[in-house]
Amino acid sequence: MFLNTTEGFEDKTYQSVDGLKLYARDYGAGNPSASGAAPVICLPGLTRNSRDFHQLALILSKDRERPRRVIAIDYRGRGRSAWDHSKQNYNLGVEANDVLTACAAFNITQAAFIGTSRGGLLLHLIAEMKPELLASVVLNDVGPVLEPEGLRHIQAYLANPRKPRDWDDAAGLLRELHEAEFPALSVDDWRAMAHAIYRKTDDGLVADIDPAIAEAVIAADFSTLLPDLWKQFDAMADIPLLVIRGENSKLLSKATVEEMLRRHPAARQFTAKRQGHAPLLHLQDVAQVLRRFFRDL
Repeated sequence: MFLNTTEGFEDKTYQSVDGLKLYARDYGAGNPSASGAAPVICLPGLTRNSRDFHQLALILSKDRERPRRVIAIDYRGRGRSAWDHSKQNYNLGVEANDVLTACAAFNITQAAFIGTSRGGLLLHLIAEMKPELLASVVLNDVGPVLEPEGLRHIQAYLANPRKPRDWDDAAGLLRELHEAEFPALSVDDWRAMAHAIYRKTDDGLVADIDPAIAEAVIAADFSTLLPDLWKQFDAMADIPLLVIRGENSKLLSKATVEEMLRRHPAARQFTAKRQGHAPLLHLQDVAQVLRRFFRDL
């Protein structure tokens, strides 16, 4: 059955250094059993938001053996965070500083981080900016090198949006676009994804982002490799690391994962079978790996 996505957390807001009201979901904040472990902070992908992590956050925050406080963040211009009038501020540097601001606002001096896609790029920057904040890192289908094929794939579906008629149509549209890469997903998974990506307005369902973010991706030139982040990745050398790759991912190559493991030999690696970019983390096989990783810290 489709999971209710409006329960199990507290709404939290904080202010960016330049005055934007930003939003996060806080799971398990009042659970004394979770107070002895570092909280888990979830950072979503480029056009995504905190709702992507809802089911995983419930799993981790309600773990009977070792519950965790879980905070899932909406970047500026996404979800319930304010849109930025200065569109050039939708960049990795500004968003990494917003994550640091969130940690300060919630009195978090160290946390376990999960970074999906863009969220993982932010963690590369934070590893250089403030490595002591990172108790551990999970990179979900992202690394120091992004494959142009994967970037062009993202660009293509952002460039050809179709407005869904209703929630069932939204789930069907997402399935039509992505099922070839995600045969592991159930009907309920596609419905949950629709509720994570879209929001309801007076004009129907729309993607829950500032359109300027998608427009910048559509206009970008991905004909060649972007500058790599190996220098920043190497700053994670002493930080417990789990690298998750979707079996069908076009963005994170096997060769990049192999080099990541060579540079960080203590890192763990997991392949999310029958998933692409980026794997859903609440599916049983992935969630179990994450639970074990956090319990071992």
